[in-house]
Amino acid sequence: MENVLDAYSKAVVDVAETVGPAVVRVAPLSRRGGVGSGVVISPDGLVVTNSHVVGGARKLRLSFAEGGETDALLLGDDPDSDLALLRAELPRGASIARLGDSKTLKRGQLVIAIGNPLGFESTVTAGVVSALGRSLRSRGGRLIDDVIQTDAALNPGNSGGPLVSASGEVMGINTAMIAGAQNLCFAVSSNTATFVISEFIAHGRVRRAHLGIAAQTIPLPRRLVVATGAAPRAARVGEVEPGGPAERGGLHVGDIVLSLDGLAIDGADDLIRLLGRERIGRPTILRVIQGGKLNEVEVVPIERPAKAA
Repeated sequence: MENVLDAYSKAVVDVAETVGPAVVRVAPLSRRGGVGSGVVISPDGLVVTNSHVVGGARKLRLSFAEGGETDALLLGDDPDSDLALLRAELPRGASIARLGDSKTLKRGQLVIAIGNPLGFESTVTAGVVSALGRSLRSRGGRLIDDVIQTDAALNPGNSGGPLVSASGEVMGINTAMIAGAQNLCFAVSSNTATFVISEFIAHGRVRRAHLGIAAQTIPLPRRLVVATGAAPRAARVGEVEPGGPAERGGLHVGDIVLSLDGLAIDGADDLIRLLGRERIGRPTILRVIQGGKLNEVEVVPIERPAKAA
């Protein structure tokens, strides 16, 4: 087989064979939500999917690529990141996928999407990472930060399935495609998923501090990294909520956040991760580049309201 497959084809085939069996069809047992996909990430039956696939349903039905079905219970639902976590009884020998580090992704890198588009189960499509650090509005109207853009074809039913690197690691959870456009598809980064999953397991929900901004990951010029001691990447403020903590503290669109309370910000997912519940109501110092100058800005994060299911 290897003799007749080029490197690109072999990479896609390997991912389809190793990760494909860990991808499941997800269907709510109620009329809420819609049929989508999910991916098994642990031997004890944890399954990641999209919040909009779950649609607030507490019980769901999973269908496995290699046959068989089982019921699943909702452990956590976070519309702000369009992620949900399920737990199910897995069949003996069930395949498991592993979450990778989405910070290692580069534009142009090969990625493979696996899911059940339009009811066609175990469909594989391939493409490249088109862009990193995008922001995308969730169905509730809030912005999901640090989103991966890809041209791997997605269709209704792909939602909740994995976006996988050639090494077989899940780098994103497919979340959206732009209707009427070609090759504009998006996935929530695996690092955001890892943070959200840890919150579900620890607290049953994601309790976050909130600055009132949307941010994107950007690379920093080497001269700035050397001059400021910052990480190679930072978070650029793309939107400031009127009347929110960021505006009150003096943040503006275009500001570049380098650190939070002395902790380096290596991209938007770091900013999301560091704004945990412990920072709610606590004065927080942001080191930022504003208008080409290095400044420190004090903000007092508030709790992000939970969206009702």
